[in-house]
Amino acid sequence: MTIRVVIVDDQGMVRSGFGVLLNAQPDIEVVGEAVNGEEGLRRVAELRPDVVLMDVRMRVMDGLEATRRLLADRAEDAPKVLMLTTFDLDDYVYEALRAGAGGFLLKDASAAELSDAVRVLAAGDALLSPSITRRLIAEFARLGGPRAPSRTRLEELTERETEVLALVARGLSNGEIAERLVLAEQTVKTHFGRILMKLDLRDRPQAIVYAYEVGLVRPGD
Repeated sequence: MTIRVVIVDDQGMVRSGFGVLLNAQPDIEVVGEAVNGEEGLRRVAELRPDVVLMDVRMRVMDGLEATRRLLADRAEDAPKVLMLTTFDLDDYVYEALRAGAGGFLLKDASAAELSDAVRVLAAGDALLSPSITRRLIAEFARLGGPRAPSRTRLEELTERETEVLALVARGLSNGEIAERLVLAEQTVKTHFGRILMKLDLRDRPQAIVYAYEVGLVRPGD
């Protein structure tokens, strides 16, 4: 199945460059482009892509606001959003993940990194590197304390599910969690799927945000 992609970036060279790289892949097709978030929302509604490459900083409407609006209704057929950024993304990590972004990609990524990132998101996984996780944790340390008013939903989790969520929030992969808890990796995936369902969360980034917001884990744990 071909992965349909829309690129939203105010730099023409970025749009054309990424378009050439992605269209060279047999399983990926760039179906549209936009120069800002506002136009991007229109193009997504019109073209119904699987993945949106979304620049963070744009005039008219930036990538954060566009992502919030795009994913606000939590529709099952909503596209996955991959934020395009430079190295100075510290200010954006937390808000982008809260908005529902599935991951981040540096604009100087190689052709292989770009295409792999699109495939990872299209498959329903999150693209959250250890460096991004560390920045997210640092942001929670800066903000201080739990930010969510209630831990009620957390009580719906079993003890094992709570344990898995805490390890996910510390940035461990499913394989690393399986090794830590002496479980099969598929069992960890099953636990995590139930966690998302019970907590009404979209993906791994949102699960990490939730775990810190309710104080299940804290920076430095």
